Parts: sequence; structure tokens; C-alpha cells
Amino acid sequence: MPEPAKQDRSRATRQRLLETTIRCLATRGWETSTVAVIAAEAGISRGAVQHHFRTREALIVAALEHMFEQRAALLDHLPDPGGTGPERVHAVVTGLVDAIGGDLFRAALQVWTVAAADPDLRATVVPLERHFARGVHRRAVRLLGVDDTDPDLRALIQATLDLARGLALADVLTDDSARRARVVRAWSDQLAAALTRV
Repeated sequence: MPEPAKQDRSRATRQRLLETTIRCLATRGWETSTVAVIAAEAGISRGAVQHHFRTREALIVAALEHMFEQRAALLDHLPDPGGTGPERVHAVVTGLVDAIGGDLFRAALQVWTVAAADPDLRATVVPLERHFARGVHRRAVRLLGVDDTDPDLRALIQATLDLARGLALADVLTDDSARRARVVRAWSDQLAAALTRV
């Protein structure tokens, strides 16, 4: 087989493994997401998994990095909502809340829970999470069109992102979409009013 085709196949297998690992973490949890389960779910042999990742930890860390890239890409693809005033703010907050939640959040939550008690995993996860958080903050600032050198505005952006994570957490066990929509609207109105005063 020509070398480029072999490399393409290897990249595709690696990508499938990372996506399957994220899906397994999100739907099955940390304990159940073993190499054997991930391999079976991805439709490849354990040997093929070990060819790409020598250990489960290496696979999980690579999946984490991939997950953070995917979460950042979701935020990068949030369209500029156009318009001005409260409706623009509401569209931005809704987009942030939707992008921060979902399966990627559920997978990250599984890893955070384990990392809280595992210093080695925590040492890997914390820098990734900080990098992601800085990127989300920059994107929120860009979408809202505000100057975050003002400490009050910076705090409002951070509160918005904390709200988005809290709403994503509330949605893990039950469908919280109706309450989430009311909370997002109420916060958007407060944020829009605050932005006009600053």
C-alpha cells in the first residue's frame, strides 16, 4: 500500500479512536470506558488501539486534547449574531451555553471527577482546562464586542461562562432545557443592561 494511503488510514483510525473514547466517556463513564470497550465500540482490535496508544491513560489524554480542540472549534463556529442590544447579547449567551454543554461537557465531567482525586491526571487536565477557559473568554469578548480590560466587564464575562457551565451540569441528569431557556433569557437581559451602564 502506498505510504500516503497508509498514513491516511492511520490518521482515520486514530480519529475514530479519539471520538469513540469521548463518546464512551460521555455515555458510559470513566470506569466502563476501558480499552477493550473503546476498541469494540470503534470496531478495531485492541492491538490496533495499542499501536496508537500504549496505555489507556495515553488514549484518555489524547482524547482530552482532542475534546478541548473540538469544544474550541464549536465556539469558533458560533456565528456573529449581528444586531445590537439585548437580542444580540441573548444570542451570544445562548450560543455559549449551547456550545459549552452536550456530550463534550459530559465526557469532560467524567475526567474532571477522576482528576479531582488523581494528582497525575489533574496535572494533565488543569493546563488543558485553563487554556480552553482563556480561549472561551476571548471568544465571548469578541462575540459580545466588549473591552475586557475593564475589571467589571471581565467579571461579567466570567459570570456568563460560569453560568454556562452550571447550566450544562444541571442538564447532565435530566433535560433542563425549559428552565435553562428562562435562566439564559433572564441573565441575558441583566448582562445587556449591565453592558450599557459600563
